[in-house]
Amino acid sequence: MTDSVQTSPVIGAPLLGAQLPGALLPGALLHISPSLLSADFMNLERDIQLIEQGAPEWLHVDVMDGHFVPNLTIGAPVIKALKTITTIPLDVHLMIDNPERQLDWYIEAGADLLTIHLECAGDLENISPNPGTSIAIAELAKPDLIHSLIARIKAAGRKAGLAINPDTPVELVLPFIELVDLVMIMSVHPGFGGQSFMMESLDKLRLISNSSVDKNPRLLIEIDGGINVSTAPLAVAAGANMLVAGNAIFGDPDPLSAMAAIRAAAVGAAAGEAQTNQV
Repeated sequence: MTDSVQTSPVIGAPLLGAQLPGALLPGALLHISPSLLSADFMNLERDIQLIEQGAPEWLHVDVMDGHFVPNLTIGAPVIKALKTITTIPLDVHLMIDNPERQLDWYIEAGADLLTIHLECAGDLENISPNPGTSIAIAELAKPDLIHSLIARIKAAGRKAGLAINPDTPVELVLPFIELVDLVMIMSVHPGFGGQSFMMESLDKLRLISNSSVDKNPRLLIEIDGGINVSTAPLAVAAGANMLVAGNAIFGDPDPLSAMAAIRAAAVGAAAGEAQTNQV
């Protein structure tokens, strides 16, 4: 399978991507989004310049507030700085409990794709999840908030994403599929890198993928957590077309080879699935 040049989700920016074959994701690119959470924070520019050589479609930036998730990472000033050193679009994952207050910070900083959590529209009184757990909701207390946030992101000319944590029912995302550019399935509890992939995430991917066929065939279906050469093929076969990988790339002695291996394994899985569907 050869690489093909396609139009970037960010207007005017070309990107390279491996074409996913056949009936699985017709005409779709496989997007790789290396997670900077696993890069060397003392040498982010060095690590970004290295990984740029492998032509990832995105760079994944985890924003954590120490409240919505039990960790604190980076904010808008770092994202603004990143925009000065790379032309790769920034896939910004907002793990914060008050995106309605902070959203404009990240738009102004230059985020190209902004993903908010569905859980922020639930009842978040007295939240403080421990490592190895995450916030979950059973219903949306404030659906209008989600609609408002998506509209604000779109009005700014950016891509809008919606994420769910492992214990939140995936069905809560379905009413928003037609409105967003991306749905992110968390396959680990957010907050820390290096966790093991949750196999139950595959059923969620299948549901989102099947639902998007008629409602939003261009939907990016992102999987975040525990992605490596073993789990990437499973995720793509279940419907993912965008893979976030952190430790499997930046934790490897050869990040470029590691990213290429993940891409090759995922495209191979898509080819096999497409052949099965055509039988």
